[in-house]
Amino acid sequence: MSVRLCALDGCPWCEKAADALDDAGVEYETEWVEALHSDRNEVKRVGGQRGVPGLVDEGRGVTMAESANIVDYVERTLA
Repeated sequence: MSVRLCALDGCPWCEKAADALDDAGVEYETEWVEALHSDRNEVKRVGGQRGVPGLVDEGRGVTMAESANIVDYVERTLA
């Protein structure tokens, strides 16, 4: 997969990002992360912070965090 979503189960912002990807018909892989912020090193590597969601678009060399940014990116670039 060239698109990966780092998400936490039950996170409403993660669901918002996943819904945007689903609505745009984007194939992606979900990487479920740990509930403890201190255990979210992969998310920090992706977006520079340990908050979720985080998006990696390997095909375009894009990484980002924050659901609003992800939704905007999906709607403008991947849809």
